[in-house]
Amino acid sequence: MATITAKIERQVVLLDENQTTFEAAALMSEKHIGSVVVTRESRVIGLFTERDLIRDMAQKRRDPTTVKISQVMRPEFVRVTPTEHSERCIELMKQHRCRHLLVFDGNAFVGIISLRDLLLVLLEEKEELIRQLTRYVTS
Repeated sequence: MATITAKIERQVVLLDENQTTFEAAALMSEKHIGSVVVTRESRVIGLFTERDLIRDMAQKRRDPTTVKISQVMRPEFVRVTPTEHSERCIELMKQHRCRHLLVFDGNAFVGIISLRDLLLVLLEEKEELIRQLTRYVTS
């Protein structure tokens, strides 16, 4: 079982809670990312995802140029440590119905890990297992 340490995205986009959802969406589109970490006075207070934006626009029909990300973000986010195992992270994502986990080392924010990142870890593990089994069978 691999830990997530090597797959943590450490170059994370942080946005102040007072930015609008439109500003967040524009930045997410520009950077080709699905989420931003929301801060207040340099402290992580939430996570804003493309799903949050769509849900707010579709259900509440609010104008993204006037809605602050603090009004739409998820203040309850799932935390993991850099030494967490990939399988456990996937279980947490299933349990909490999310696609991103925030990584903290103690109280220090380290980065983010996405479902896509975790699937790549699992794929790499399976490919290595296949290589090992192939070597065993053919030797």
